[in-house]
Amino acid sequence: MDTRSKAVAARKAFLKLAAADGELKNAGLAAVKDALQSRAAAVFEANARDIEAAKASDLPAPLLKRLKFDDQKLAEVCAGIESLKGMPDPVGRIISARELDDGLELYQVACPIGVIGVIFESRPDALVQISTLCLKSGNAVLLKGGSEASRTNRELASTIAAATGAAGIPEGWIGLLETREEITQMLGLESLIDLIIPRGSNQFVKYIMDNTNIHVLGHADGICHVYVHSDADIGKAVRIIVDSKVQYVAVCNALETLLVHRNIARALLPPLKTALEKAGVTIRGCAETRSIIPAEPAGEADWRTEYLDLILSIKVVDGLDEAVNHINTYGSHHTDTIITEERRKAERFMDAVDSANVFHNCSTRFSDGYRYGLGAEVGIGTGKIHARGPVGMEGLLIYKWKLYGSGQVVADYSGDGGMPFTHRPIEHA
Repeated sequence: MDTRSKAVAARKAFLKLAAADGELKNAGLAAVKDALQSRAAAVFEANARDIEAAKASDLPAPLLKRLKFDDQKLAEVCAGIESLKGMPDPVGRIISARELDDGLELYQVACPIGVIGVIFESRPDALVQISTLCLKSGNAVLLKGGSEASRTNRELASTIAAATGAAGIPEGWIGLLETREEITQMLGLESLIDLIIPRGSNQFVKYIMDNTNIHVLGHADGICHVYVHSDADIGKAVRIIVDSKVQYVAVCNALETLLVHRNIARALLPPLKTALEKAGVTIRGCAETRSIIPAEPAGEADWRTEYLDLILSIKVVDGLDEAVNHINTYGSHHTDTIITEERRKAERFMDAVDSANVFHNCSTRFSDGYRYGLGAEVGIGTGKIHARGPVGMEGLLIYKWKLYGSGQVVADYSGDGGMPFTHRPIEHA
């Protein structure tokens, strides 16, 4: 089936799925979980072949870690599915309601977006997370994963499609794209696809935006920062920095640049260096950093780099204002953290930093749809339209206006002497 045919099938499926009740969608999710568990051996075998091929092509170790789909990953995606099942059906939720006049009531109601094209990295668990989020929110989805995971993605997509079809979900709601040519074809299908969510490099996301008339929601680089203020607790700071950098290094919410207040640098950097070296992290530092601890030189290029590797750049700054300016200049509007014991300073930082996620005294790795309780995520939005931050269930919904009348016509409310609107709020759950 070519790309257009897959999109046509997805559009037809969406028109049915949008009207499906929560019970049917939950049955589909339950079927997916059962099928993944029963087909685990086949999925693992496909994944082993992908990993073998990736090793032969010298794929970097951090990206190999992303590619792996094992018992732990299976358990995680199944837990995510259970979390989705436990959520109320988001479709049909009343966002706002008001009476325009007696017997004329207006409701703003959540509804699915439609057909969503998602282009994501070589992370097979993302395929499960994205597709199940789309199912719960009533959207059809076309998925294009990284070529390194092609065998695993094929096995997962076919398993999900068969399981949901048997559960009564409209056929064609999930489609798998496998080549770059299919991405190019998808970009021209604006009459069939409502939204594209690209996950990848800045250059790649910009390419998608520049080559389609379809709405695009996405983020490019994940250049995340931690700023350590002068009053920070050293032990707390070291723990947060190490977790932010090494807990899972090849992800967009991992720490890339550390900013340290000059007044705490000599106390913080030596124990931090010890902790980072134990974790295998290479440190690159500004001149002042290198005067305190041994490090490789860091400069302009480092402040603009998403390493996705065990490398951390460190810069000593005069204070909060310089830290904020640095982040707003070099950051990617993703996730940035301040470590301080003074709440007022934290609030000032969080208000001034122009990022989708701003944290106080905690790891950047918390920037995640599953950890936010959003039911995993389809991506991270760093723009300022529709959805921002981890794009979970809410980011896959739009709304429509429903007006219930009893024979009213606009002529009765027009001109001099026309009836006034009441515009009275209606209480709703």
